[in-house]
Amino acid sequence: MSQKVKVAIIGSGNIGTDLMIKILRHGQYLEMGAMVGIDPASDGLARAQRFGVPITAEGIDGLLAMDHIDEIKIVFDATSAGAHRRHSELLTARGIRVVDLTPAAIGPYVIPPINMDEHLDAPNINMVTCGGQATIPMVAAVSRVAKVHYGEIVASISSKSAGPGTRANIDEFTETTSKAIEVCGGAERGKAIIILNPAEPPLLMRDSVFVLSESADQAAIEASVEEMVRMVQQYVPGYRLKQRVQFEEISIEAPLNVPGIGKASGLKTSIFLEVEGAAHYLPAYAGNLDIMTSAAKACAERLAETRLLAATA
Repeated sequence: MSQKVKVAIIGSGNIGTDLMIKILRHGQYLEMGAMVGIDPASDGLARAQRFGVPITAEGIDGLLAMDHIDEIKIVFDATSAGAHRRHSELLTARGIRVVDLTPAAIGPYVIPPINMDEHLDAPNINMVTCGGQATIPMVAAVSRVAKVHYGEIVASISSKSAGPGTRANIDEFTETTSKAIEVCGGAERGKAIIILNPAEPPLLMRDSVFVLSESADQAAIEASVEEMVRMVQQYVPGYRLKQRVQFEEISIEAPLNVPGIGKASGLKTSIFLEVEGAAHYLPAYAGNLDIMTSAAKACAERLAETRLLAATA
């Protein structure tokens, strides 16, 4: 198919600019139709203008006032959870599909290798969080083999890669990621922790995933994890295991300090990950931002492909 679907990005900060560059360089079914910001002096808007992408510094209202708004079929929102609620309402009312990179979670949680095709008709899809995109595939990999009682993730990112939007959404990060561990990962209960690491030089994103499940074939779980890693690497090449999956058979006599989970026994699976960014716009250590933009692009490519296929049927 030679046709492409026009998209717009709301948010001309780090995430929005990185996403724009990914689409301009590697968009298979996507074409930039607009870059939207609220700061006329932002680097993202300046770069978009140099690339010939239509821009507005008037936010969502500026986007909706553009002459070619009817040509734009998908909009990425890379602003904040609070702003997204209004953006989604205005865009979906016009029949524009929304890919939400904030923790607002208006639409269904989507992790590309887990459930993208289940939500092709959703007017709004939510990309969870950077920590969720990195770790929930691992929880899901375990749950494909054994019933998961509890999943806990710890996402450690460089302080330098956490901009104002990330810092303003810390509470939403933990709440959204915890819930998505259950909804997408298949755990009965989930917990998420984020750490902003001030180390110099900045460290790559590191993620630890701890899963308590029923006893199961350890080799089968390890194979499932490795297969899931390969699936994520299709759109995030810098995603990798730091070491082999670790297992421990446990028995806990006292109730776990987790709501809804009592005494437990079974298998503890520990998975340690590293995410290196592609450095399209941001430094390689900003893997937390890269996995979000890469996952969002992967989802939008699938939405666009489906739309183009339907148009030619």
